[in-house]
Amino acid sequence: MKALMTGGAGFIGSHLTDSLLERGWELVSVDDLSKGRVEVIEHNFDRDDYEFVQMDCRDGERLTDLAKGADVVAHLAATKIPREGNRLGNVINNLEGGRSSLDAANDNGARYVLASTSDVYGNSPELPFKEDGICVTGPSTVARWAYGIGKLADEHMAFGYAEEYGLPVTILRFFGSYGERQYLNWWGGPQGVFLEAISKGQPMSVHGDGTQTRCFTHIDDMTEATARAIERPEVTGEIINIGNDESVSIGELAILMHELSGLGGEPKIEKIPYTKVAPGGYQDVKHRKPDLSKQRELLGFTPQIDLEEGIRRLWDWYRSLDRTEATAANQ
Repeated sequence: MKALMTGGAGFIGSHLTDSLLERGWELVSVDDLSKGRVEVIEHNFDRDDYEFVQMDCRDGERLTDLAKGADVVAHLAATKIPREGNRLGNVINNLEGGRSSLDAANDNGARYVLASTSDVYGNSPELPFKEDGICVTGPSTVARWAYGIGKLADEHMAFGYAEEYGLPVTILRFFGSYGERQYLNWWGGPQGVFLEAISKGQPMSVHGDGTQTRCFTHIDDMTEATARAIERPEVTGEIINIGNDESVSIGELAILMHELSGLGGEPKIEKIPYTKVAPGGYQDVKHRKPDLSKQRELLGFTPQIDLEEGIRRLWDWYRSLDRTEATAANQ
């Protein structure tokens, strides 16, 4: 089997690359390296069953050519929540990348697997979030919602291709990945920011009052569930939450990460008002928890790594980094 993957040098993409190659897949991976890093995939460069191409996935003609012979096109490339402005680039990148990857799959008769996000649920009051439940966004005057809306549009575009052209489509909604190789800034979520702050003896930045809850998924669990979805054509037409349903507040996460650091003392936490998080203000999701029935039933997968074990692994990895690697992960 052969796959084309966009975003292949990113955090999730690099781990998924390793997993698919271990499973016997032939893989063509593309990434523009705006966020992805060569050093997390270069250990595969001497393999005959792997090819990496540095390119913008919005180059539809080139992407379609690279997808020749592929059984699956997995679209992971995305621009995430615009915390520092550039909502226009966020929306354009995600929509154009979605369109070009859909064309690459459709023109080559491949299955299409879209990496979407839990952000599409927005502030839905229906917990846990079910794939057929409602999605509740905030106002378009707040840039924070651009990412979720863009990915929701990608989902609709994918199902549109399924209706118009018969393209086999599967949507995966990722919930809070973390683990080895993750980014050490807000692009990688709170764990990376907390790692850096704790190790430097600085306060951990907690947005709002810290009572907002999340469910975080260790990268090994996320990779395994995603690889199973790629391998199983029987999940065509499905939206599947990919994640862990163990809830924790951000304030509790900060305390846990400090406890597991082994550095002693009391955790330092600085609570930042949402008005100071991003230009024009920031609106957060109060609670985010997935219904994992489909992950368990359709993919036969239950998360294996609880949060405490995952954070211990994260600290072990972080301590193994040299200064150059840590700097690269913080870009």
